[in-house]
Amino acid sequence: MPIKLRHRVRLRPRSVGRRLRRAALPAAEATAAAVLAWVVAGRVLGHAAPVFAPSAALIVLGESRGRRMRQSVEIMLGVAAGVLVAELAVTILGGGTGAIVAVLVLATAPMMAAGASSTLVVQAAASALYLVAVAAPHGDPMPFRFAEALIGGLVALATSQFVAARNPLAPLVAEARRTFAGLAGLLEDIGAALQRGDEPAAEAALDRAHRMHDCAERMRATVRAAGETLRLRVRRRRRLGQIREVEATTHQLDHVVGNVGVLARNAVTVTRLHAAVPAQLSQAVQALAAAVRAAGEALANDLSGHDDPARHAGAAEDSALTAVRIAAELLASGPPLPLAMIIGQIRLTAVDLLRGIGHDHDAVRGRVDEALGLS
Repeated sequence: MPIKLRHRVRLRPRSVGRRLRRAALPAAEATAAAVLAWVVAGRVLGHAAPVFAPSAALIVLGESRGRRMRQSVEIMLGVAAGVLVAELAVTILGGGTGAIVAVLVLATAPMMAAGASSTLVVQAAASALYLVAVAAPHGDPMPFRFAEALIGGLVALATSQFVAARNPLAPLVAEARRTFAGLAGLLEDIGAALQRGDEPAAEAALDRAHRMHDCAERMRATVRAAGETLRLRVRRRRRLGQIREVEATTHQLDHVVGNVGVLARNAVTVTRLHAAVPAQLSQAVQALAAAVRAAGEALANDLSGHDDPARHAGAAEDSALTAVRIAAELLASGPPLPLAMIIGQIRLTAVDLLRGIGHDHDAVRGRVDEALGLS
């Protein structure tokens, strides 16, 4: 136990450094958007303290890319509703605790009953509460608050798209390569653990497999962001078809990640039981890793327009079927249950991977089962 604790402490500064580097661009983006929203709202509206403009900008940027257009609309609706409720409450009740209670109830209850998102409910309540409790309308033109939120939302959208202006698909290409390379590396580690009968290495691979679900979620978020960027650029909307294809790929990627997780769990079982592991089993897993790596290159090159994506897709299919054929040789020898379970996961992973790069479902199952000797 002490060794594990020292290991974590030693890795923590490196982990913090990675997080800081990852957060540098979003932090700079949020700062620039908030300052710009303050300046623009102040000059356009002539308002001395346009606090709702930077607030709206930060809330929009706080939402993951791919949802920011919807978020901007929700913020504007929330501010409008909050302003209206605050005006009515102050006009009727004149302020004080009673007005605050009325504002919170009237701003949140109808929206929650209508199924509004939490962003919309919170923004409406916060807007109304601020106007009643902090900026009571003693001649202060509250309709400007809605205009401030509008400006803040538009500035946030413009700022968020500035980085991706030249190549909106570049982040998606990089994330696709990173995700598929990580999954391929995980499979290589599983194959090495099986080859050596190394239980700690298999346990470490299982921990990594659990974290791969986060990688798949980041991939989905990047796909949504790329789609949002392309929808805002009329000349590049023709590439939205590619985004829809990648969305289908990410759906299959979820299955692949799940299959690899089960494979890693079975590898832990095999190494814990100290079962005899044929060399072919590790070779099959390594071939599957090569298929995943090639599939990632096929996807990245299809998006970037570089190289020949069909060549990489063909390499992915060849490697996947090679993995299945090697597994078929093991299956013919009547392996013990843990090894048979791994062989089954190799088949499922091959099917889901090839479906993810655009192959027809029935055709993929036919070729994989033929390679396994089941046809």
